Amino acid sequence: MTTLQTVFAKAKADNRAALVGYLPAGFPTKDGAVAAATALVEAGCDVIEIGLPYSDPLMDGPTIQDAVHRSLTNGTRIADVLRTVEGVARSGAATLVMTYWNPVDRYGAERFARDLANAGGAGTITPDLTPEESGEWRAASAAAGIDTVFLVAPSSTEERIKAVVECCTGFVYAASLMGVTGARESVNVAAEGLVARTREHTSLPVCVGLGVGTGRQAAEVGAYADGVIVGSAFIRRLLDAPDEAAGLASIRELAAEMAQGVRSR
Repeated sequence: MTTLQTVFAKAKADNRAALVGYLPAGFPTKDGAVAAATALVEAGCDVIEIGLPYSDPLMDGPTIQDAVHRSLTNGTRIADVLRTVEGVARSGAATLVMTYWNPVDRYGAERFARDLANAGGAGTITPDLTPEESGEWRAASAAAGIDTVFLVAPSSTEERIKAVVECCTGFVYAASLMGVTGARESVNVAAEGLVARTREHTSLPVCVGLGVGTGRQAAEVGAYADGVIVGSAFIRRLLDAPDEAAGLASIRELAAEMAQGVRSR
């Protein structure tokens, strides 16, 4: 298993930001998800987030919702998510699961943490799990040897940022805006200030997500953040592709552009 600590140490040594790619399990197909994530790694992604499809998302924009709907229609279950993690982890990228809390709670926190670790997963991102309610999950994750990542936002107070980063181990996810996922014309200017504020409370890497869709934007964010998170832009290309081969070629092209962007600082 490649750890987040290894990935960010290498990126820092290379004087660049890490590139983090997101794709839901089961999209465009169960096997296609592994192929797509592997293509991202081959094109320059350091970390892959595998989304656990969920029927009631809180922060997913229309593009990710479309992909997740297709994944659920494909019959994707937690076992498929774990198989996807196992397949992607073989690529050498640090592989996370991004999931809302309810599926983990239903599956069992200790069981999920153990099974994720056994699949080669490096940790989780849990966007709707608050610091106050995270004790059980953090204990289960620590016992299994996987990292926990939580989110801060532009609206977060100093006290809230401090509470969130104390729950994080792998990195801190800085949401660039108040809203849902999706590539945008520009990345919210509040993101840079949020990264600076977060760094006052932690030495962990701080990664920015929500809104990054081009190599230029990746370069802008990579100039001040430790990692750049991209999801909707990759998924949009898969959704728009006439077939799976064309989709893979398209996301490879975009990931290579993003990787060049984060190296330009």
